[in-house]
Amino acid sequence: MVVLMRGRKPAITALDGALSTSPAAPKWLPPHARTEWRRVVPQLVADRKIAAHELATVESYCLAVATMRSAEEAVRKHGLTYESDSGPKRRPETTILKENLEAARRLAAELGLTPASRTKNKGGAPGNDDDDALGDI
Repeated sequence: MVVLMRGRKPAITALDGALSTSPAAPKWLPPHARTEWRRVVPQLVADRKIAAHELATVESYCLAVATMRSAEEAVRKHGLTYESDSGPKRRPETTILKENLEAARRLAAELGLTPASRTKNKGGAPGNDDDDALGDI
């Protein structure tokens, strides 16, 4: 027997203990990571979707974005492969790029920064994805 449930989905409310002001990006973050922090944190704070104890997740996301961009720049500059004594090999930066792209996507979803996760939790960062962190890849 199949039971159909009817009714409304529970309303998503602000996070208890949510930050009320945007903290500055940590100084240790690389430039691309600080740029990403300034893009996403103000909206997470405005939507009351981030608490102080969750900032490490934002740091991880921003660092993954920065590492992804650095690896992509290296691949763009040097190519996908290099010539070794035993023949062509894939550049290590391609693996770094892939790993950090996957990490950034996973963390972005956790933070409510992807289209699918935004529809679930009404969070997310503003901006045009075409020139933002994950839009180039």
